[in-house]
Amino acid sequence: MTSPAIAWLDWNADSFGRARSDARPVLLSLAPTWCRHSQEMHRTSYADPRVVALVDARFVPIRVDPDRRPDIAQRYGLGGWPTTAFLTPDGQILGGGTFVEADRFVDVLQRVYDAFNSGRHAGARPDDVRHAAATGAASTLDQLVSQVFDSFDVVNGGFGSRPKFPHTAPIRLALELYKETGSAQLHEIAVRSLDAMGWGRIYDEEDGGFFRYARDADWRRPSEEKLLDVNASLLSLYVQALDTLQLVRYGERAEDLLRYLQTWLADPLDGGWAGSQRADARYYAPDGTGKRVAVAAPPVDRTVYTDWNAMMVSAALQAGEVLGDESLSAFAIKSLEHVVLLNYTPGGGVAHYFDGSPRVRGLLDDQVTMAVAQMDAFEATGNIVYQMMAEELALYAIRTMWDGEGDGFFDRATDPRRDVGLLRRPLKPFSANCLAATMLGRVARAAGSGEFRDYAARTLAVMSTRAAAEGPLAAEYVLAVRHAAWQ
Repeated sequence: MTSPAIAWLDWNADSFGRARSDARPVLLSLAPTWCRHSQEMHRTSYADPRVVALVDARFVPIRVDPDRRPDIAQRYGLGGWPTTAFLTPDGQILGGGTFVEADRFVDVLQRVYDAFNSGRHAGARPDDVRHAAATGAASTLDQLVSQVFDSFDVVNGGFGSRPKFPHTAPIRLALELYKETGSAQLHEIAVRSLDAMGWGRIYDEEDGGFFRYARDADWRRPSEEKLLDVNASLLSLYVQALDTLQLVRYGERAEDLLRYLQTWLADPLDGGWAGSQRADARYYAPDGTGKRVAVAAPPVDRTVYTDWNAMMVSAALQAGEVLGDESLSAFAIKSLEHVVLLNYTPGGGVAHYFDGSPRVRGLLDDQVTMAVAQMDAFEATGNIVYQMMAEELALYAIRTMWDGEGDGFFDRATDPRRDVGLLRRPLKPFSANCLAATMLGRVARAAGSGEFRDYAARTLAVMSTRAAAEGPLAAEYVLAVRHAAWQ
């Protein structure tokens, strides 16, 4: 006999229309394919017959993969994955959290439903606070640089504390400034961070590849999922480190990372890379002899994400040049053209992902990272078609996502006919705007365009008031100012 299951709906206007017509709250599950805890919650809590019955009778259940809909994830993520959020029928947040065990979930569902029906959900909305744009006076570049490096972990390397993420922007900045100044302090920051990440538990020595983050400040207890964007960014970083510091071990680490990327994620026939490989504590746990347990490797999600593939194209072109690997450079160009063929529409930019057809258009990250990859391809090959594509994507982003009142780019092109809930509220992401300014500066130099130069300058001006609030990621703004220069 088949156990009852929740009939999950897609995120769309029809699902929220059902919530309104039935006067029910929405249960939103945000669960990436690579997340072990997300899979566990859907195997246990969401499979519990008591939970299934309550959800079926009293809620409208919607499930979203945050990798496929980062615009939804940015607005509704509540502290990590999985996110379990409760919404009103018009998409406002009632409350929520992350993993909920089955026994407690039954009580939570009942309390949320009772509160919804009693009207006690009215009041301040947490998203107003969480997503409010930080504003303030602009800091000088020197002040921001000091702030970035003040967050360096002198004991364990890297930046920040627990959980410890392999932030690349501050290390990139340290490498650039060291190359100009020869500072012993910057050399130490870069080397200690690179060594701690590349030869710590966050790196998988057997299969290769970096895990997403570590739970402890000293890089222990990694969260075992491997994501394409994380590994593409770190590949670029270790290639830059080899080029700057001329330390052979960083080239060897980059080559081993490529072994993972090309063996596990690359599509050798058509080009491009899969999005992620699922976490699996049992697979990655060594046995008593230090060998890996002989169980099936965790599955790979073969979804082709535009932004992550664009990042990987840029990293592979950089690695191909520095490592002298012409076949890798050729594969990068092949992959670039394959992803564009899958996801590009003339006049409509690039879609976010492909899983049999292109899906989710109008996201800033996709346009910006793909334009960067096109400029990298142009500089690697001299083919003017790549520069022209970068210009088109830049113009599409300006036309559909530029804030005409406050400058800078929103994270998505709005669609009043289809947007639901918090998607109607524009967000202006810091990292994507910094990269957009860099991209626009590069396009301006190549095209000799004052228009692109103006948009780059205005974007940087807006981000300058927010950089001080970004901690070590303020390095992204400093790098953008340096790389967007058009003189």
